[in-house]
Amino acid sequence: MAEGVKRRSYDSSRRREAARSRRRRILQVAAELFLADGYPRTTVAAIAQRAEVSEDLIFTLFGSKRGVLKEVMDVAIGGDDEDIPLLEREGPQAVRAATDQREQLRLFTAGMTSQLDRVRPLNDLIRSAAAVEPEIAALQDDLHLRQRRQAMRMVATWVAANGPLRDGMSVERAGSILWTLASPEVHRMLTVHSGWSSQRYQDWLRDTLTVSLLR
Repeated sequence: MAEGVKRRSYDSSRRREAARSRRRRILQVAAELFLADGYPRTTVAAIAQRAEVSEDLIFTLFGSKRGVLKEVMDVAIGGDDEDIPLLEREGPQAVRAATDQREQLRLFTAGMTSQLDRVRPLNDLIRSAAAVEPEIAALQDDLHLRQRRQAMRMVATWVAANGPLRDGMSVERAGSILWTLASPEVHRMLTVHSGWSSQRYQDWLRDTLTVSLLR
């Protein structure tokens, strides 16, 4: 009897891992197709064929092509498919735990540079698709006007907890500065149009935020 229970538990674990592996494969394939062919030209059928799954499974898991793109973005932003809120992950929590403001900004810019290197190509994709697809425009607004702005305000709160900001600056204003300077748009201008390396961008972001936010 006990052996039967163990076998069912083992089989259940294998099924969960297989399902997670399929999900990862779908998102990997979708990201590749979105970037190669663009969002409008990429179909659920093409994703299903490349990932070797059924279209029905994709609709069951993600609801729509927009749902697939949202999950692709979530994985790119977080760096993996773990079900952990962004600000509760190891990198942001290290920023929160640091007690020196300059160290906080150093950790923040290192993590943000890595994130933007992953996310910015997909952000460019969303920006172009949003111009002609209302549902993608709504996704873009949610990602950048709500989620990212709220996250930057929280980082500003963590920095302000360790001392006053420059010239009595409010947390709200500091969050807006973080939101602007650490944006995919500025990252694109400097790394793509100006040809900066990731390290040069990271150094610039750290120095600029330090001067802008701290005494």
